[in-house]
Amino acid sequence: MSHGKTSFVYVTFIRSTPEKVFEAITKPEVARRYWGHENVSEWKPGSAWQHVRADAQRTVQLVGEVVEIVPPARLVITWANASQADDPEARSRVSFEIAPYEDMVRLTVTHDELEAGSGMDKGIRQGWPIVLSSLKSLLETGQGMDVFAKPKAA
Repeated sequence: MSHGKTSFVYVTFIRSTPEKVFEAITKPEVARRYWGHENVSEWKPGSAWQHVRADAQRTVQLVGEVVEIVPPARLVITWANASQADDPEARSRVSFEIAPYEDMVRLTVTHDELEAGSGMDKGIRQGWPIVLSSLKSLLETGQGMDVFAKPKAA
């Protein structure tokens, strides 16, 4: 039974430039420092995109394609678990909007076309806040956070 589609929006402000924020999303060597993964693509409309674990196994965990790219202001990609790459129903979409905001950048990440209540829906609601907090931390302090950390038991 279908639960319908839903979306998740996260907005953060980063003391950085649009160019550095865009690079942090699209450059594998930067993404691994705050995400523990590398975003690998030719970064052209229609090109494949892979989210590769930055460890010895180099496991491809997510896949998709570049829908739109307007550096350094906008990036839109499709998003699916690698195991569901051939199922169009399993794909969702992520849009990164990067805008100057006084001496900062306003980063808006919209993850939509999600199956409401699905494992992906639940996972991204937990994942995006820590990943984007780690991105902010890296760009502002030079050090990302442990995105694989788990809450401590009370």
